[in-house]
Amino acid sequence: QVQLVESGGGLVQAGGSLRLSCAASGRTFSTYAMAWFRQAPGKEREFVAAISGSARNIYYADSVKGRFTISRDRAKNTVYLQMNSLKPEDTAVYYCAAASRVGVFEKEYDYWGQGTQVTVSS
Repeated sequence: QVQLVESGGGLVQAGGSLRLSCAASGRTFSTYAMAWFRQAPGKEREFVAAISGSARNIYYADSVKGRFTISRDRAKNTVYLQMNSLKPEDTAVYYCAAASRVGVFEKEYDYWGQGTQVTVSS
């Protein structure tokens, strides 16, 4: 079992930055692929970024490429999402997820956090 707790969301102006954190429980954190998804009001949840257990493989949605960076700290059992140059369309609830293999589809992830709200004002 893996438990995930996100933090770091908030209100920021367009062009600003936020860093989301996802703290994971369990001794096998380093073996799990981790990902961030987001869900805007009235829309389906969508993929944002993913990182493999080894951190050798990283994937981004086209909409965030060049602005967001995913990383992980094995010692802290934490995965991060650094978000720069934020836009109003980045407004959403951001979810952290874990899976045995890295992927970009929601159905591939077995464990989910409760989500953290990110609001970008124009």
